[in-house]
Amino acid sequence: MRITELLKMESIALGVQVSSKEEAIDRLVELMEAGGRLKDRAGYKEGILAREALGSTAVGEGIAIPHAKVAAVKEPGLAAIVVPDGVDYEAFDGSAANLIFMIAAPDGEADTHLEALSKLSTLLMNPGFKDALISAKTKEEFMKIIDDTEAKRYDKEKKEEPKAAKPGAANAGNAKAGNAKAGNAKTGNSKAGDAKAGIVNAGGVNAGDGYRVLAVTACPTGIAHTFMAAENLENTGKKLGIPLKAETNGSGGAQNVLTRDEIAAADCIIIAADKNVEMARFDGKPVIMVPVSEGIHKAEELIQRAVGGTVPVYHHAGGGSAETAAGGDGIGRAIYKHLMNGVSHMLPFVIGGGILIALAFLFDNYEIDPANFGKNTPLAAYLKTIGEQAFGMMLPVLSGYIAMSIADRPGLAVGFVGGLVAKMGATFANPAGGAVNAGFLGALFAGFVGGYIVVGLRKLFSKLPKSLEGIKPVLLYPVLGILLVGVVTTFINPYMGMINDGLTGLLNGMGGTSKVVLGMVVGGMMSVDMGGPVNKAAYVFGTAQLAEGNFEVMAAVMAGGMVPPLAIALCTTFFKRKFTEKDRQSGIVNYIMGLSFISEGAIPFAAQDPLRVLPSCIIGSAVAGGLSMFFDCTLRAPHGGIFVLPTIGNPLAYLAAVLIGAAIGCLILGVLKKDAE
Repeated sequence: MRITELLKMESIALGVQVSSKEEAIDRLVELMEAGGRLKDRAGYKEGILAREALGSTAVGEGIAIPHAKVAAVKEPGLAAIVVPDGVDYEAFDGSAANLIFMIAAPDGEADTHLEALSKLSTLLMNPGFKDALISAKTKEEFMKIIDDTEAKRYDKEKKEEPKAAKPGAANAGNAKAGNAKAGNAKTGNSKAGDAKAGIVNAGGVNAGDGYRVLAVTACPTGIAHTFMAAENLENTGKKLGIPLKAETNGSGGAQNVLTRDEIAAADCIIIAADKNVEMARFDGKPVIMVPVSEGIHKAEELIQRAVGGTVPVYHHAGGGSAETAAGGDGIGRAIYKHLMNGVSHMLPFVIGGGILIALAFLFDNYEIDPANFGKNTPLAAYLKTIGEQAFGMMLPVLSGYIAMSIADRPGLAVGFVGGLVAKMGATFANPAGGAVNAGFLGALFAGFVGGYIVVGLRKLFSKLPKSLEGIKPVLLYPVLGILLVGVVTTFINPYMGMINDGLTGLLNGMGGTSKVVLGMVVGGMMSVDMGGPVNKAAYVFGTAQLAEGNFEVMAAVMAGGMVPPLAIALCTTFFKRKFTEKDRQSGIVNYIMGLSFISEGAIPFAAQDPLRVLPSCIIGSAVAGGLSMFFDCTLRAPHGGIFVLPTIGNPLAYLAAVLIGAAIGCLILGVLKKDAE
């Protein structure tokens, strides 16, 4: 696929005047929609903003490449604007962006288009190409520059394809025997197919194990920065006479994958990544870990450092990753990430099991046997049984994936067992369990304990002979890890049970006013950051109480989470003067997102005007959560929005609570927000 197949005339704008990054994004999204590439404009913009939240997509030197791979994209495409006066795009070098390409990639489809997108990313590294595009007078000239440059690059690559190495050639490809630099090739050893590490590898073609430096590049979406960093590292390696091969962990999967022999022969590995990459294969090699942006902007410095002999040797301990190294997370952030790894894997079990249990009560007949409600009819009994099995996996899965986040794969089994011991409530006085209710908190604790037990065992056994390396993951870690996590979890279960029972008793003993206040707090928290840590804390608290049989808290949490998109949708309908035409169109989508309990639909509006949108949504969500508690609404399913309304206790009052909260949020926002220009 050619770049020009992805870029339509309708998606190009020259001589654009924009005053901010946000305005530039709006203009590009508008052009992308004009090209017919989008199914959901608001959803696509949300994906773009989510990528920008991870770090600016400006690559410096006047270029920015915002991109998103989301379900809102109908087909792959590009949009481009030229901003003669430049716009601040938060570039690392402080340069204003004059040339901005926006990339749209569909989620979950074939990635044949990514080759063209990676070509664009690498072509933009050429200053002449960028300057020519900025100087283009017409859209036709703009397209012709891209087409001609891509064709020239294709012809060049065809000419540089490696030929069979003749005996005595230093490198199968373009480097002749006489061209190997002094000190890089041993005299007489430059045999075909057996070039020593250090021989120049022209054209990026490896002869034998000839790469002196290897690299892995990856960005969160794997579209633009991944390929730009790889291109720059390889080109800089050629310029310095240092053979370098770069593996790209792009959206379409890993390409140009490093082989075991190449890794063994390399002097050093550069990891330029903003997400996790497979690190176990680099154990025992010198490794440099940096953000992907440094692969684009500091390639020469990285390569010189790689061959300087001062890079420390990397020892894989399970938790090491490019993300951790590049991000420099503190203790609090690391704990949050481990917890969210467990919660994200737990939620499908909770949601699936919870909805099936809720449906069982919906389809059952209470009058047959009140004590057996939920299993009185065959259909209800089947649904509840399956739901309980799924729901019962909640605590072991939470614990297991927390431990796996900490200690990699060896931590998974240890964490699972710790979660099971917490779930069964085992104590030393009653090993069979059932005596205490350690519950969610016990499983949470067991996950962290299990993970760090495995990390400790790795350090303890790191001095064992290499010949015993194979028995660690299959014998030592699981046996000792499971035993130790079982002992520790059994010891702490009674204390966790006391905390759980106390919290449950406190919630059950709350009077009307106290319950309303609690509902207001958890409901309001759902709007503070709409999917961020505060939102997640409220949601996790709700699911934890769901597991303890306290269904009112979960109802208040979901009510609070439904309000932000609904409040904004109502405001765009009844206060049209406050919004642009584009925002009013996006507001319609928020009706669906709000009713579906997808709080993130409000993020684009909150990002544009946080000082007015966030307080309005928080107040509306707090009202909805408080009213849900006041009406004694209950929810057995931790998701679903309006679609699980029949399974909610006191459903009409619950619907009223959500609508009242959304209406209040709408009114406050309508008063606070200024008229759109």
